[in-house]
Amino acid sequence: LAKPSQLSAPEFEIVKEHTSLGYEILRNLQLPWPIAITAYQHHERLDGSGYPLGVMGEEIILESRIMAVADIVEAMASHRPYRPGLGIKAALTEITVRAGTQLDERVVETCVQLFTKKNYVLPAD
Repeated sequence: LAKPSQLSAPEFEIVKEHTSLGYEILRNLQLPWPIAITAYQHHERLDGSGYPLGVMGEEIILESRIMAVADIVEAMASHRPYRPGLGIKAALTEITVRAGTQLDERVVETCVQLFTKKNYVLPAD
């Protein structure tokens, strides 16, 4: 996670395992539903292009659709070892482009409103 350059394909395959590993850890902690499944599905996309299962649409629980949007916004806006933060404006533009195809339109709309109308800000790094 601290690599200062783009991941190779094999490295990305290893990183993708975090959804399954997180699910197993959370499931074993016997946390309330839907915490474990939310972590498991948070990289799924409405069009089936996500992982780990490639499920689509309503097969992805709402909580995971919310986490997917939050994860993209945080990842894009925040600094990473391999690049500076791209800013909230770029992140909101990106989720808006993906709304209705990869991301839930209602979730994206709500997220955009939080930042543009409710003056929400991400905590500083």
